[in-house]
Amino acid sequence: MPIAIVSLLFAIGLGWLVKSFLIVLGLLVLTPFILALGLQWWIGRNLVQDRCPVCEHPLAGLANTPLQCPSCGEALQVKNGGFERSTPPGTIDVDAVDVSVIPLKESQD
Repeated sequence: MPIAIVSLLFAIGLGWLVKSFLIVLGLLVLTPFILALGLQWWIGRNLVQDRCPVCEHPLAGLANTPLQCPSCGEALQVKNGGFERSTPPGTIDVDAVDVSVIPLKESQD
């Protein structure tokens, strides 16, 4: 039955409609596979797996992106296929707190 309908459409000059439908159907089937292969290729090129230079905890990160070690909290940058500290060695990150001083009234004698 479907072959008869397709043959009839070709006979009356609407074969382009069948071909268009088959092309769209083919694209719908092939697109997920092409996207999956492209994503695997991109991840393979950009994913870096190494150890934290401070605590030796295993990490994974994307190339040229900053990240923080989940074990020691050190800020890291992916460079040259490995992890490097964002701050120079020996630097200690400290959060400063502003403490306002209010002068006490002098006690009157």
